[in-house]
Amino acid sequence: MQNQYTCKCCGRTWDLSDLRRKRFICPECGYYFRIPARERIRTVCDRGTFEEWFGDMTTTNRLNHEGYDEKLEKAKEATGLNEAVITGKGEMFGSPFALAVCDSNFLMGSMGYVVGEKITRMIERATDEKLPVFVFCCSGGARMQEGLISLMQMEKTAAAVARHGQAGLLYCTILTDPTMGGVTASFAMLGDVIAAEPGAEIGFAGKRVIRQTIGEELPHGFQTAEFMEKHGMIDGIVERRVMKKVLFFMLHSHSDRYKTTGAENIREIISKSGANPPLFKSETKSKWEKVRSIRSSDFVPTMTYISKIFDIFIELKGDRKYRDDRSVVGGIALIDGRPVTVITEYRGYDIKEAVERNFGMPMPEGYRKSYRLMKQAEKFNRPIITFINTPGAYCGVGAEERGQGEAIAQNLQLMSTLKVPVLAIIVGEAGSGGALALAVGNEVWMFENAIYSILTPEGFASILWKDASRAEEAAEKMHISAGDLIKLGIVDKVVPEQENGNKKSIDEISAYLKDSILNFLDEMDKKSPDDIVEERYKRFRNM
Repeated sequence: MQNQYTCKCCGRTWDLSDLRRKRFICPECGYYFRIPARERIRTVCDRGTFEEWFGDMTTTNRLNHEGYDEKLEKAKEATGLNEAVITGKGEMFGSPFALAVCDSNFLMGSMGYVVGEKITRMIERATDEKLPVFVFCCSGGARMQEGLISLMQMEKTAAAVARHGQAGLLYCTILTDPTMGGVTASFAMLGDVIAAEPGAEIGFAGKRVIRQTIGEELPHGFQTAEFMEKHGMIDGIVERRVMKKVLFFMLHSHSDRYKTTGAENIREIISKSGANPPLFKSETKSKWEKVRSIRSSDFVPTMTYISKIFDIFIELKGDRKYRDDRSVVGGIALIDGRPVTVITEYRGYDIKEAVERNFGMPMPEGYRKSYRLMKQAEKFNRPIITFINTPGAYCGVGAEERGQGEAIAQNLQLMSTLKVPVLAIIVGEAGSGGALALAVGNEVWMFENAIYSILTPEGFASILWKDASRAEEAAEKMHISAGDLIKLGIVDKVVPEQENGNKKSIDEISAYLKDSILNFLDEMDKKSPDDIVEERYKRFRNM
């Protein structure tokens, strides 16, 4: 291993000892150096716990490619490795996991037979030992000197990931600089959770290939981690300084380990509040007053409640197909140490953020992100809690072109069959099918001053009377309040409020909700997965 490294950003040269202390981040400008595999292992495994697997495997020149043997020997000498990946088993805060770490210093981390074989064997052994798997991906793509033998490693690794997933185990990938070509098109992009380091180059076809093949002009920031996040291909970007803690949270939240939790290594679990819930009051506001107050800029955002109810929340982004719809926020949370999946339609804190989040009106990719997270929750036996506040699904040309109706329909069908408990909480406005797409719950709760409607009062008045100005009159006739809907059996519980969106009552409402959610989860624990599905089916079948 080299002893000095020069930063490509600021030009400063640093000793190995300096960079080790900084996790191979430039102390001057924050540039992320490509980190050697064994150094990476030191940053994520507890000291002395890593056990290497299949370390004696070496590559042979099966196709007799000229100069390949010399390149292999040179790479071995420079890195001290037999190949471009190290595989094995380690511990994070005392919890065991399987690990593969690719090294770009060995022929740019290219994937030949031995790389594919080591990763496949590691995943197979992890499946047998019921271990979660974390893979730090770093590769220029397939290894040209091995031709189609290299290409076949794509299918082989993907098949091993599929079997690991069928066993109900966590597979998490971390994309580092660079992650390209056949690695991107196989094991790197198949994670239950896909993270990336800041600024990492990620893509399938390289920029030079794209320019030379089709002459297309490439946008600024193309094929970076930030580009991939914006376009919904990864769950999020994780800095090295918190990488181990974030990965441990993922390990913890995708298993039954919460029953004997070690999550205090990430953050001390917040004790359950003993605040008394506010008293339920009789309705004093008109329906139209509720509509207007819910839409006001002073209304308490759903993420505020989520931050107070749950001990930890980590957002997972993207639909893996088109982009990350910011009007839907979803991820994994802990409530008294117990992992749950949380999804909310989110309008933002102020008018600027509301515009960025499309005023809480989801696009098809928002519902597809929800679908992905709910399927993941079922795989790992995590209850699902949704917080709803949307005027409805976005109506526009782009939404229709990308299948808005189909995306909502798929969510409805999925939620009817999920074998984990689903709790839907209507916080503010719940408009039409756009709200129902997250409200197929075993129970549906509703804030005292919230509304749930077939469409907006303005739309109702336009359709029924061809006069949107009669929206206030429509609101009174639509039976949209919590009081109306509890009588109709559409809502199971009313969450009491002192004032609609009153920031002074946030803590009391959050404490009440947290206590109620824990009681809901305790009751659901007594039921089998089949009973949970059947109860949810009957709830809506009887409407």
